[in-house]
Amino acid sequence: MTAAVRVLLAAAWLLSGVVASSAQNYPSRPVRVVVGFPAGGPTDVIARVVAQKLSDNLGQQFFVENIGGAGGNTAAGQVARMAPDGYTIMVVSTGFVVNPSLYAKVPYDPVKDFAPVTLVAVSPNVVVVNPQVAAKTLPELVQLIRDNPGKYSFAGPGVGSTPHLGGELFRLAFKLDLVHVPFTGAAPAIQATVGGHTPIAFTALPPALSAVQSGQLRALGVASTERAAGLPDVPTFAEQGVSDQEADTLTGIVAPAGTPKAIIDLLHREIAGIVAQPDVKERLTTLGFKAVANTPDQFGARIRLEMDKWGKVVRDAKLRIE
Repeated sequence: MTAAVRVLLAAAWLLSGVVASSAQNYPSRPVRVVVGFPAGGPTDVIARVVAQKLSDNLGQQFFVENIGGAGGNTAAGQVARMAPDGYTIMVVSTGFVVNPSLYAKVPYDPVKDFAPVTLVAVSPNVVVVNPQVAAKTLPELVQLIRDNPGKYSFAGPGVGSTPHLGGELFRLAFKLDLVHVPFTGAAPAIQATVGGHTPIAFTALPPALSAVQSGQLRALGVASTERAAGLPDVPTFAEQGVSDQEADTLTGIVAPAGTPKAIIDLLHREIAGIVAQPDVKERLTTLGFKAVANTPDQFGARIRLEMDKWGKVVRDAKLRIE
């Protein structure tokens, strides 16, 4: 063995010891929890619930920092370049996996630049209509749109959002003359549908829940494999014969690629325990989410699956943000 090889092996051994030691003592200082959206939205609310519980459990502050811009791209680009030491993690939504196919250029790669920690929770998209719309089911809605070409549009919370892509998937599957009307968020999209300006909306469940429960909107279907706890009487797409239309809004946690596996595993175990707590499960249900907390490998597989699925929809619908 040459001297150079011995030096390299010794360096690697020392580095592995440092990594193991840092992971064993983690966290020894405050941890930054980045959210790529303004405060107040579902991603931010879930981030703050999890961060507070992690602070309580691990004895160090996990503090949320909101970095808005470009649908979460700005924050993801920054976190991708941070030191992989576990002291910066990021709470991501579905845009994290959609944006690389939607935007002409993004400053990160969801697979190469990040280590998945866990998919914290999911919330299904729902199709809602103004009560004046005659359709009571999804098949009736399809027929109504076909019978009235050029008449119907659907509201969505911005180009490339999961609800927008879910609407495009629906439109493409049934070859409908249905126009997307983008809004600057879920709240204005829902208000436009309540007011009858856009008769249909594709939206994530949380922002639509109160309007449906109050009768301001009628929910026709839940784009999930099972009914939503917040709307138990609303059937899924599949129950109505509309297959392969599942569209979840994801909320997960990732860390910069290269973060020690011991730290990733610790965070996963802690978060899985947190979302299993009755008060947290109740909070998630109130928000319209279902707890998941799957393993890092399972979340990594879900990221790749979602990238492929929505990338195809983006291409088929010819969507692009420069």
